Amino acid sequence: MLEILDEKLQTYRSQIEQIVKELHDLTTQIGHQELSQTVSDLRNRIREPFMFVIVGEVKAGKSSFINALLDTGRDICKVAPSPMTDTIQQIVYGSEVSETIITPYLKRLHQPVDILKEIAIVDTPGTNTIIEHHQEITERFIPASDLIVFVFEAKNPYRQSAWNFFNYIKEDWRKKIIFVLQQKDLMNETDLNENIHGLEKHAIQNGIDQPVIFAVSAKQEQEGLRSESGFAAVRDYIQHNITGGKAPYLKLQNNVDISQNINERIEKGLNDRKKQYAADISFRDDIRETLNQQERKSNKQVGILTENLVAAYDNITRSYESDLARGLGFFSLVRRSISSIFTKESSAKEWLNRLVSNLEKDLNLELKNRLDSGVVDIAESIQQMAKIVDLKIKSSETILKNDHDIFSDIAERRANVLSELQATFSQFMKRTDSFADESILGDKNNMAPALALGSGAAAIGVIIMFLVNNTVFDITGGVLTGIGVLFASVSIGLKRRKVLKGFSEEIKRGKTQIEAEVREKLNYYIAHIKSKIDANFNNFDNLLEKEKDQIKTLDENHLSIKNRLNQLQTALS
Repeated sequence: MLEILDEKLQTYRSQIEQIVKELHDLTTQIGHQELSQTVSDLRNRIREPFMFVIVGEVKAGKSSFINALLDTGRDICKVAPSPMTDTIQQIVYGSEVSETIITPYLKRLHQPVDILKEIAIVDTPGTNTIIEHHQEITERFIPASDLIVFVFEAKNPYRQSAWNFFNYIKEDWRKKIIFVLQQKDLMNETDLNENIHGLEKHAIQNGIDQPVIFAVSAKQEQEGLRSESGFAAVRDYIQHNITGGKAPYLKLQNNVDISQNINERIEKGLNDRKKQYAADISFRDDIRETLNQQERKSNKQVGILTENLVAAYDNITRSYESDLARGLGFFSLVRRSISSIFTKESSAKEWLNRLVSNLEKDLNLELKNRLDSGVVDIAESIQQMAKIVDLKIKSSETILKNDHDIFSDIAERRANVLSELQATFSQFMKRTDSFADESILGDKNNMAPALALGSGAAAIGVIIMFLVNNTVFDITGGVLTGIGVLFASVSIGLKRRKVLKGFSEEIKRGKTQIEAEVREKLNYYIAHIKSKIDANFNNFDNLLEKEKDQIKTLDENHLSIKNRLNQLQTALS
């Protein structure tokens, strides 16, 4: 039967070793050095005996407690009026007494004491030690410990530094804790009982449902007053709850609990990281939708401007087409000698030239008026696109903070990328070149003075006016040139219908060009600005892409460890 139990024990131990190895790999993937070291320590101690870690303030009597508990008749741990434990001492079984220096802050003592075949004891410096690194090193033993023995002076179990350390043990690692009131020989029974009840109440208030408390005197135990020392109750507790073959399974169970604790911390951190990723994806989608909405709004303004330009163009050209038709009708009467208004060919040409000149003036005036009012709306719409994005960047939600328990480095990296984005976009908003691209405007020399009046988004109106003015007046200029060529060929014998048809065709060509080219150029400009705004997010997008892959990998590994720990937990229950 013992052989079967040992076989199961080895199987379970092998399983937990594999899981802890993968947990260590996971902490390495995460890049959390402290957690990785904790899991490494756990991994190295899986096959060690059940480990008691003795903690408490300086001069609480920890070393004396250990000496009395091991009952060897000699002081294994040094005791003196001043603090003597200047290193952490791990006391383990050995056939001979020996001492091994592990680090400048840790040594291992081998002692031929039977109880050490099932348990190991770690003697630590005081929780309020002033010696550098000691509390830090003590804290490294806590995660891999199987039982915390918290030693208080019987006279004063309420010192704050001890309870601060208690909170670290309880809240961070949820360790099994028993309490020892040492040096009870220095108190009368009434005061001792009062402190026992006070400690019990304090422990319950701090989350221990049924605190286990022992009042002991190492001095009485070592002087042979065993019935009075209180150590019998401690040994009885150890025998019934830990030794006698139970320690290896308890050790395994504790290893599972510790691993679950660490994995739960990783899970909590991952959940925060997922929430941040989801918030960032939502933020990024919101930016894209904002850009799309503002692009549609700006394009709508372009449509309104184009319709207004075309309407103005139609009104004026229709009026001149009517004038031309009437004039040509009158001219035909002259040819039939009914009128003398046009008596020479040159007179007809002068009239036609004047008509073209007046058409040009009226078109320029009316189209410019329409442009002046319409461009303002488009410029404001595009400026709004940039300004809204700027505000959204500044108000993006931060869930993963720089002091995050697990992913502080990721939080810092994200914060740096976001800070860089804010700075870059702020500069983008200020630079005229952000909104005046040579690929769109070509030679900007002739508009440089106008651009110099403003910067960044303020230059948009100037740029749009430049784009539309050049487009519209190039087109109308071409139309008028075509009409001028047509009129130059007019002779007295030319038919009225042919002249009107040529005029009408030139006017329609101009109208079609204005409608198409104004829309195309302005819509392209809007899309170009939208694209340049969006390009500011390239580094942020790269971060999100990496986050997506990393979160997926970490989540899969975490879930695999979680499921197998649960299975092992069930098997050990």
